[in-house]
Order: sequence, then C-alpha cells, then structure tokens
Amino acid sequence: MSDAIARGMPRLPILMYHNIARAPRDLRVYRSLFVSPAAFARQMWLLRRLGYRGLSMSAAMPYLRGERRGRVVVITLDDGYVDNLDAALPVLQHHGFSATCYVVSGSIGRYNQWDAERLGVRKPLMSAEQLRDWQRGGMEVGAHSRSHPRLTQCSDAQLHDEIHGSKATLEDRLGTAVTQFCYPYGDADDRVAAVVRAAGFAAATTTRRGRASAGMDLWQLPRVQVARHHLLPQFALRVLSRYEDRRA
Repeated sequence: MSDAIARGMPRLPILMYHNIARAPRDLRVYRSLFVSPAAFARQMWLLRRLGYRGLSMSAAMPYLRGERRGRVVVITLDDGYVDNLDAALPVLQHHGFSATCYVVSGSIGRYNQWDAERLGVRKPLMSAEQLRDWQRGGMEVGAHSRSHPRLTQCSDAQLHDEIHGSKATLEDRLGTAVTQFCYPYGDADDRVAAVVRAAGFAAATTTRRGRASAGMDLWQLPRVQVARHHLLPQFALRVLSRYEDRRA
C-alpha cells in the first residue's frame, strides 16, 4: 500500500457497466452484464441527488493523481455496445455527467465476436459514426484491445498489436487522442501493464474489486461492477461505502 493510500486519501469508485439494456430472455449466461435503462437512470439520479458528479476517466485523472478532491464517481462501459449510445447517453447528458466507453477496435460496427457463441446472442457494437456521436455528446472513447483476447496469454508481438494497434486504429478512425485503456476480462499482469503504459495510455482499468485512490498504480486500477441484480440500496452500498474495498 502506498503512502498516499495510507494517509487516507478519498476513495474514488470507478463503475463498470457493459450493456444498458434488458437482458434477452434466451440469454444463457452473463445476464449480470445487463443493466436495464430504468435501473441505470435510477442509479445516475441517486448519484446526482447525493451531490456526486459522474466523470469519464480522462476527466477524473486529476482526482486519481491526488491533485483534486471532490464527490466524483467515474463511469465506464466496456465493449462499445450500441445500447450505450441509445440508452446511457441521454441519461448521462441529463445529469451533466461524462463517461468512458472502452471499444474493441477490430469489431467497430460489428458484434461481440469474442463471446457471441457462448452467449448465444450477437450484440450490436457502435460504428465509427456512432462512436463520434458518443464523443459529440460529451463522452470519451477508450481502447479495449483489438480483438478482446486474454492479454496475459499473448506473445510479445501479439501484445504489441492488441494494445498499440487498438490505440492507432481508434485514433485514426475517430481523429482524436485515445488515452484510456481497459483490459479484456480484467486479464493483466505487470508485463501487460508495462506495454499499455509504453503505448502512451494515461491509465488502465481492470475488473479487480475495490474503489480507486490516489497513489494506486494508474495502469492497474480496480473497479466496482454494477450488475443486473443490484437494487438501488445495493448499488449505493457498493459505490459509496467500504463494501467493495473490503473485498479487494
């Protein structure tokens, strides 16, 4: 534990979402990855009601570095589903929040090729134009690798292509800098994190449980998963208390 954490720096929840949609009835697994639009709206309302601001990863960097303090929550969405644009964006804009959507660069405008067969569902992913709409709406696009592999199992050459390549593709397609990264499946170690840092990403998120704090490794940040079955009191408990920290 770093000195900054030991001094009791404020904890910063980085929320992890995937689909903002109702789970399909025939979905076999991973129903927890779906949060209904109504539930998402209630969660954002509660944060605003309690005086919190929802921020993208880039907007939250001064807080993660310990340069600023405030009642903020970071909002991230993995994979780049179209429902993020359709259902999440209007809610975020209504509350004056921003968020980061992590995109699989090799699947822009396609579907979830990495797990569609297992799920039995092809979920549409945003096209380049839809990603630009997301950005024009005040939101951020981050990288989520090129093909959504388990990065610790990649060779050095594959790792470079998945990480550097995803950044280059997204920046070329969108015409803006991409400075945030998210590890597919939360699969990362020191070797993988070193490549992410060398690629020029300012920070990277995992699926490790807990809330972030200034002084933590910016390239292996924990997050708080928000799942389909979390009622509003459970959401508040996970986000605003030490519940997730104790399970880190």
